[in-house]
Amino acid sequence: MLVLVYRKCSTCIKALKWLEERNIEFTERPIVEENPTYEELKEWYEKSGLPLKKFFNTSGLLYKDMGLKDKLPTMSEEEQLKLLATNGMLVKRPLVVGEDFVLTGFREKEWEEKLI
Repeated sequence: MLVLVYRKCSTCIKALKWLEERNIEFTERPIVEENPTYEELKEWYEKSGLPLKKFFNTSGLLYKDMGLKDKLPTMSEEEQLKLLATNGMLVKRPLVVGEDFVLTGFREKEWEEKLI
């Protein structure tokens, strides 16, 4: 299982602690230094069954600075995926990629259902 995190994000730290306390094995990947590629994002999005907007860090400064709230509805899925691949700070985190699931953000109840 792959977990993409930003170590300065309090939610990511909380999520990593949650995984470690439950002895759940995972591979950590820094989302800013190793931003997901277009191909990875496309695969994860298709696997997740989630709306593409769930992959965006809508509370992030970069999202707000770029005015994406108004731009995303007019962009194609491909354009949105390409945009996500340009900067890890645009991607919702933590992002968990398992064999047959993808989780965006840390919601403990959802994580318990998928990971325990």
